[in-house]
Amino acid sequence: MSSPTPILGEDKKRVCYFFDSDIGNYHYGPGHPMKPTRIRMCHSLVMNYGLYKKMEIFRAKPATKREMSQFHTDEYVDFLHRITPDNANQFAKEQVKYNVGDDCPIFDGLFEYCSISAGGSMEGAARLSRDKCDIAINWAGGLHHAKKAEASGFCYVNDIVLGILELLRYHKRVLYIDIDVHHGDGVEEAFYLTDRVMTASFHKYGEFFPGTGEIRDNGIGKGKGYAVNVPLRDGINDENYKNIFEPVIRRIIEWYQPGAIVLQCGSDSLSGDRIGSFNLSMRGHAECVKFVKSFNLPLLLLGGGGYTVKSVSRTWAYETGLAAGVELGGAIPHNEYYEYYGPDYELDVRPSNMTDHNSPEYLDKLREVVFEILRDKNAAPSVQMQEIPKLAHDDEDENEDEDKEDKDDRKPTRLWDKSKVADTSLSDSEDEGSGGRRHRQSHKEQGSKRKLSNSTPVDGKEAKKSNDREEPVAGQTTSSGPASGSAATAPATTAPSTNAESGTVPAAPTGRSDAMDLDS
Repeated sequence: MSSPTPILGEDKKRVCYFFDSDIGNYHYGPGHPMKPTRIRMCHSLVMNYGLYKKMEIFRAKPATKREMSQFHTDEYVDFLHRITPDNANQFAKEQVKYNVGDDCPIFDGLFEYCSISAGGSMEGAARLSRDKCDIAINWAGGLHHAKKAEASGFCYVNDIVLGILELLRYHKRVLYIDIDVHHGDGVEEAFYLTDRVMTASFHKYGEFFPGTGEIRDNGIGKGKGYAVNVPLRDGINDENYKNIFEPVIRRIIEWYQPGAIVLQCGSDSLSGDRIGSFNLSMRGHAECVKFVKSFNLPLLLLGGGGYTVKSVSRTWAYETGLAAGVELGGAIPHNEYYEYYGPDYELDVRPSNMTDHNSPEYLDKLREVVFEILRDKNAAPSVQMQEIPKLAHDDEDENEDEDKEDKDDRKPTRLWDKSKVADTSLSDSEDEGSGGRRHRQSHKEQGSKRKLSNSTPVDGKEAKKSNDREEPVAGQTTSSGPASGSAATAPATTAPSTNAESGTVPAAPTGRSDAMDLDS
């Protein structure tokens, strides 16, 4: 086995990697291109390359219905929770309403699958916000097509939106970057009315799912100019992708000055994908990760599309290594899926000889239009940050009414004994203060950072159980409203103006006939 080679000149990053071994047990059905097994295959490579020595591995607490309802409607989440293949006939109308059945089939454990995906992304965002890591990785996430009350494109729960909402608790601005071959329509639509989140999607456009992401679709109202779409054509290669990706992202980061970045690493943009039609190699795809990492901002890496499983697992394992500061060797180590990687058994995805329909002139015009959109704005939007949001019980004081109590009314000794906490008792959370309340000091002021003690084995290794995120506070969810298209409401740290836009976000037009001609 080739040992991972440290990347010279890079500062060491604290990496949190989220994996739940149950994720590979779910199956969309025979013939369906989405294979959750790819995540287990990737994890097998990660472990057998020895990357567990370079980062912390966690098994996140699955997302609850209430946490999902921070973005999705209560009715939709309840539908996902209740429906099974056995009772599907009882939900015929709901299946049509929520677009479930064809591309998004009903399978055993559907809600649990969504919970694992969303839980990892929310947990990764929470640990980034609390300065417990520099990079968080959840390859089970990145399901960017799911809408507020609708499944779409193999996606049911939009873990990305939920993760971004978690980041907005602590960061003024969040940048979302999408390198999936499909347009990141669900995330763009969720934040179409706000300047707190900027979205940048590099995707195939024109007679291709989901049909949105035209270059002039760049936000509405307060969010005008904070959605960037880069529509690409078939066959784009590593060099041309780099020539459009790096200048655009550099300009956006320099201008927008995000506090954190979410990078959706959909691998259907790789050469030879079952659905995608781009021609990126593994290293060409990974260059995007390397470039975004170089800005030294809190980074959440997520999965996404990718339907040739041996290419997906190779690429995500390689990118996990880059995040941890090492480059993986070319010879694939023996692992439980070793036979999938024949006949060469190498860690590589090579480009094909397909024609690149993205001419230099076309890419130059794309850059010009994107830069013109950014030029309309003077500087990064200012945000009136408020106190870090607290839970409902944070301000409760069990003793606030003690002065009103009758001093002659004594509690029996038996009740006093019940309230005592033994010296040997352990707290369930490292963030809890006395009386079960969280400390109110900033996470950056905490002197000691203790390791979580709860752990469960993952593939023979110790994976820590992690649950750093806060339960949503009543009144902060966005579960009500229209069935689709409503802007996601950021939690309590958002500026008052963020929540002012309560109307429906119009979906980006599908296949516009007046699309800008960039060849003319």
